[in-house]
Amino acid sequence: MSQNLIREEIQGARNLRSIFTTLVLIVAGSCFFLAGLSSYFQKNLLFFTDTTGIIFIPQGIAMLFYGTGAMGIGFYLCLTILWNVGSGYNEFSKTDQVVRLVRVGFPGKNRALFLSYEFQMMKSLKFILKQGLNPRTNIVLVLKDKREIPLFPPQVLLNPSKLEKKAIELSKFLNLPLESSMI
Repeated sequence: MSQNLIREEIQGARNLRSIFTTLVLIVAGSCFFLAGLSSYFQKNLLFFTDTTGIIFIPQGIAMLFYGTGAMGIGFYLCLTILWNVGSGYNEFSKTDQVVRLVRVGFPGKNRALFLSYEFQMMKSLKFILKQGLNPRTNIVLVLKDKREIPLFPPQVLLNPSKLEKKAIELSKFLNLPLESSMI
């Protein structure tokens, strides 16, 4: 961080949580799929258990369906990890009087997402802390036209005390008021 520029790297889909979830989905989906096929062919395709006793209709079909779904979602997550979807950076520049949010999307002509907001468009920063079953923390850039732009991906659970310090630091750097929202 310099006196006129703050640049924050954003981690995309290439993180431990995504990799673990992908592996679980592919392995579990494959097992369900093979168990469904075993019940159809009446031949054991899994080495660690006997699945030939499963009746094909309705249990075997359900296992084939869930296995196919899990492997499909696992393959999709595999591609997002390979392409590192969601990665990028936030750049706050006093010199240019602009905030730049850059993210990488899916391959295609619009792969790079580039958002730029001038300081005069900004109203405030908001620190959001949601507790409960699905906790979330984030810093949101509030614009004068009432749009709210999250600065971090929603799936990333950040340490509330570190994020609060970061929000205070950004608020001072941008010379914007800091709001707090507890949900």
